[in-house]
Amino acid sequence: MIGKLFRRSGSKDEKGPQQEKSPQRAEKSPQREVKSPQREAESRQREEKRSDRKGERQRSGKGAKSESHKSSKADQAESGSAADQGKSRRGRDSKSQEAAPAQSAPWSLDDFQVPEQEGKVRFHDLGLPPVLMHAIQDLGFQYCSPIQGRSLPHTLNGHDMVGKAQTGTGKTAAFLITIIDDLLKNPFDGERYAGEARALIIAPTRELVMQIADDAKALCKYTDLEIHTLVGGMDYQKQQRNLNERLVDILVATPGRLLDFASNRDCYLDQVEVLVIDEADRMLDMGFIPQVRRIVRQTPRKTHRQTMFFSATFTPEVDSLVEQWTDEPVIVEIEPERVATDSVEQHVYLAASDEKYTLLYNILQSDAVDSLIVFANRRDQCRRLHENLLAHGISAGLLSGEIAQNKRVRTLEDFKSGKTKVLVATDVAGRGIHIDGISHVVNFTLPEEPEDYVHRIGRTGRAGKTGTSISFACEDDAMRLEPIEQLLGQKLKCEVPPEELLAEPPKVKVQRSSGDRDSRGSRRGGGGRRPRH
Repeated sequence: MIGKLFRRSGSKDEKGPQQEKSPQRAEKSPQREVKSPQREAESRQREEKRSDRKGERQRSGKGAKSESHKSSKADQAESGSAADQGKSRRGRDSKSQEAAPAQSAPWSLDDFQVPEQEGKVRFHDLGLPPVLMHAIQDLGFQYCSPIQGRSLPHTLNGHDMVGKAQTGTGKTAAFLITIIDDLLKNPFDGERYAGEARALIIAPTRELVMQIADDAKALCKYTDLEIHTLVGGMDYQKQQRNLNERLVDILVATPGRLLDFASNRDCYLDQVEVLVIDEADRMLDMGFIPQVRRIVRQTPRKTHRQTMFFSATFTPEVDSLVEQWTDEPVIVEIEPERVATDSVEQHVYLAASDEKYTLLYNILQSDAVDSLIVFANRRDQCRRLHENLLAHGISAGLLSGEIAQNKRVRTLEDFKSGKTKVLVATDVAGRGIHIDGISHVVNFTLPEEPEDYVHRIGRTGRAGKTGTSISFACEDDAMRLEPIEQLLGQKLKCEVPPEELLAEPPKVKVQRSSGDRDSRGSRRGGGGRRPRH
């Protein structure tokens, strides 16, 4: 039996109180269980329509974009005014009304003046909807980053995109702006099903999903687009209820949890118009590609959707996925001017395995350390480090795949607010950390992949500030130094640790968790080898 159809609230024939969905209405939106022949015919018609639209936009190219951008500022101001008044985001209307005085003049593009600069692309030059430009102004953006400036002219015209860019280059905003522009300029003209996503973004970690969703909400501030997240470790019923009660315009998800919802018929991907696969190289490393394949098969054919594919590195495996999942993509590759930023002072301390925790403890006693992230390669190493730090009275949080999502969110919030001084993390969690003001990064163990070194030290020295990276290199880590140096294009100076960092920490009793059955770590360090007798 087909589930109840419902229309987007906020349409022309729905005004005022009707925009708010009542609990009774939400309860009357049962899940769709099977497709009727009529539903399948509608689905095929929508696919063909999207394919025609994509082809038309690609053929029109920049010409169509420039023609649409020739509208006068008066027209843009008028449309911006109407959009701002009629497209307040559902669920935030009361908050918006409290924040903005009733007498305030409607926003127009004239309120956002950005001078032209040679060699830079303004967001004004892209013909974006006024409601999106308003949010871009609120976020303080004026000029596109290199990945944005080179990709947006193509993606806004419907082309598939393959982008190579490091974390922190602005690629998230690049694909979000494309999605929001497409959804606003091509509103859904029929009835919608519960759990039916229009745009899908797949990311490898919970933290990255939450970060992307936060960025999407900021950019959708003045629209009625609905953003949903699906991640493991959080209440399934709550996420299911959200899908039933509100339409799904943009869905951001990790592969495993998304498959759970799709398998249980709580989420449907056959009407996805835009598909984004973020951090493809990390997906490969984490073994997610079989799951992503199953997800992609549930979306429309690659000729009937727009696909954007981003990866920090390109390997033969990544190239194979690009060929399978994209349709004549535009390829944009942004090489950073320097792989390792000049704002990070890098140190490599030569130390025996059983000296590492001693070094870490004494580094944390320095007044220069305001906040510190320590990275280790394995969950058990991180767990033991966290237990040791707590035993020594150091406020520390743990961020790894074995920690429940709600606890990970609280841990990140405590670290951002300064309540916690130290964050112990694995690389899986590290890519989703975007926090300004981190003074130090410690590599308790050097990463197995050179690119992860760059991601790790990139957590500090952000937003115009300087930072310090300290890596411990023992006999097990030495072989990992050369690939890192090749990637950086420079030699890393290996130093003997200062004498004051080798002072023995106080003897304490460490409370080990019941799940820690690995006895190799000593009481002083999580990562050393137990000597044989």
